[in-house]
Amino acid sequence: MKNYLVMTKKEMTAELKSLMEEYELEKAKGHKLDMSRGRPDPTQLNLSMGMLEQNPYDLIYTRKGTDVRNYGQLEGIDEARELFADFLGVKAENVFIGGQSSLFLMYDCLIKALVLGVYGGSKPWGQQGPLKFLCPVPGYDRHFRMCQEFGIEMINIPTSPTGPDMELVKQYVESDPSIKGIWCVPKYSNPGGITYSPETVEAFAALKPAADDFRIFWDNAYMAHGFRQNDDYLVNIFDACKKYGSEDMVYEFMSTSKVTFSGAGIAVLAASKNNIDFLLKQIGVQTLGYDKLNQMRHVRFFQNADGIRAHMKKQADYLRPKFDCTLAALDSGLDATGIGRWTRPNGGYFISFDGLPGTAKRCVQLCAEVGVKLTDAGATFPYGIDPEDKNIRIAPSFPSTPELYSSIKIFCLCQRIAALEVLLSREA
Repeated sequence: MKNYLVMTKKEMTAELKSLMEEYELEKAKGHKLDMSRGRPDPTQLNLSMGMLEQNPYDLIYTRKGTDVRNYGQLEGIDEARELFADFLGVKAENVFIGGQSSLFLMYDCLIKALVLGVYGGSKPWGQQGPLKFLCPVPGYDRHFRMCQEFGIEMINIPTSPTGPDMELVKQYVESDPSIKGIWCVPKYSNPGGITYSPETVEAFAALKPAADDFRIFWDNAYMAHGFRQNDDYLVNIFDACKKYGSEDMVYEFMSTSKVTFSGAGIAVLAASKNNIDFLLKQIGVQTLGYDKLNQMRHVRFFQNADGIRAHMKKQADYLRPKFDCTLAALDSGLDATGIGRWTRPNGGYFISFDGLPGTAKRCVQLCAEVGVKLTDAGATFPYGIDPEDKNIRIAPSFPSTPELYSSIKIFCLCQRIAALEVLLSREA
């Protein structure tokens, strides 16, 4: 396979004609393949079925004798708080367990900040005029959708393999009080799969915001999701913050949505004692408590933090071949062409692909027409606008291995077509 960037116009035209013939053959097969979201497949979900096979009568009482079927323990049962405190490297008093989705917790914290304010803030965000959030890109589309729904202006922050551009973050945060927060996926980021360096975490902890109510939304969704032998290392942000007295600045989120069951996990918020106490007063008006039976199911199933790690080893062994298959197919289908580059993550749920500028939307369109569903082009940027129209998020987790191989083969075909169209348009 020849490098497309050095082909003559005649060679590119002939190559495009050949690829379009191949494309029509694939189109006639009636594919129905889905790589649009990072969902566990049924076999992966089955790894957690033991959680539902426990004797229900063993789940009723906490060690203090509290009946988890009843109201109470708004902050979560002690056993669950201790389990995730150990896993996150914080104290149990710094942990709140709420609902089954960390996305819900993030949304809830955001809306509470807008309407009721945050600890240490002079007044609610919503009473302070135009608001802004910093958004490392490429990033998680659902973070961006929350800001867009509430009319919060989003500012793109470039990301490197060590994390966001912290000089730029510092410049914004320390000079503009309308900057109220930043979205972060610090380990195996969505979609790039990068992990923030110790220097990046330290720079976050050292920030001196112009706003008295600035918050880092530390979405540590993939902290347990390494699938290589050498797991990436992420500094505990609260340990870093202790040096600067900045613990109140951070909300850390995680959940078991991709650890046990996506639709029936438990969500965790770790924060300073000041933040936890402040939020509990607000949440106490909202609900009398979350699903403590589900919290107890998780506690009994895992027993301790080592139990979570052992379970995630099974998840890793299942996911690793899917990523290996995807990367091998990308290498085979595109590496020699010079028209794209992609990440090789050690964990998480995604591969971030950058094609030639101007190719992402066309590639996604071509894939859709042949029956391969991808995340929308532009979704990894605020407002759905990728300035260069080149980034596509690949999610290998849900398709079976044969489906995955077919999907990536078609993706490479469509990417090559889109690239040749762009290159030929430059020649016109």
